[in-house]
Amino acid sequence: MPNPKGTLLVIGGHEEKNLDGTAPEILLRQNNPQRFSILGNLLAHKPNAHHDIQIIASASSIPEEMEELYRKAYQSVGFNEVTFIHVNCTEDACETEAVKKIHYSHAVFFTGGDQLRLMEQMRDTPLLAAIRKKYYNDPNFIVAGTSAGAMAIPEKIIGRGRIEEALMKEDLRMSTGMGLVSNIIVDTHFVKRGRFGRLALAVAMNPECIGVGLGEDAALMIKGGNEATSIGSGMVIVIDPTDMGATNASYAAPNDQIVIENLRVHILAGGSKYLIHEREFLLADTQMEPNAAPAIPEVPDEAVENLQLSKEKQDSVNLKQSVADKREVMGENN
Repeated sequence: MPNPKGTLLVIGGHEEKNLDGTAPEILLRQNNPQRFSILGNLLAHKPNAHHDIQIIASASSIPEEMEELYRKAYQSVGFNEVTFIHVNCTEDACETEAVKKIHYSHAVFFTGGDQLRLMEQMRDTPLLAAIRKKYYNDPNFIVAGTSAGAMAIPEKIIGRGRIEEALMKEDLRMSTGMGLVSNIIVDTHFVKRGRFGRLALAVAMNPECIGVGLGEDAALMIKGGNEATSIGSGMVIVIDPTDMGATNASYAAPNDQIVIENLRVHILAGGSKYLIHEREFLLADTQMEPNAAPAIPEVPDEAVENLQLSKEKQDSVNLKQSVADKREVMGENN
């Protein structure tokens, strides 16, 4: 399958929409120089673009209460049209009108809620097929999701996962998602809710995937299904099983404690990147050390010549060093 032309934006949660309807910026640390609006990254970079976004709130149990909140948030960052596709059952995702809305939009946003509920309503529907088709063919199309909406975007998703002190195999339930990106498993509210264990287990059970743990106020923008850039004030944690050693994750009994050896962990922030296919971490340009000195300083040729010794002098130095070494061994240098 060819690489997708569109862009994904997976958000860890609490992208600040502000309940009072004010600016939709994330509540970033006030002194953070990387301040910006995550929602604003959904605006197309195409000149003179008419910004039209479709919001799908089927993962949420309270979509009516969220509509005005999202509408004000997206309008304030520059969207001309903010409309909703109501998907409360599979039949809703088969409606011709819903599919037409995707064709005329440049962005789709999935709200939070319950990722399994979302997939029950979206799986194998014309609406999801239209989103997938446009994502693979339109370079200006963006698919975004927050919280459960972000977790549902990859091919493999965490359906359920308990958080306990001891990690048990029965604590995790995997499921299938939208399939818009492969080889990653996304977990959200990652830092605040202490979800390292369940994502590590998901990766150990699916070592062809990396784990992406999104902190709140953090997002990962994925282009071409491969180049992932961190944005926002929070952390993005990547768990890479490339060098994973011993683990009982695949054969442990449901109540057995899970052990995992040698997982790589990367922390992304402030524009740093991760190449999913190559499993390669890249610093952002602004994170490079300015005016860094080379590891081996250059020495002028004339200085090298001045440091060179004649053969006679070198032999004399070697002899003196040999005598000093012998005296030290014999305890004569006190």
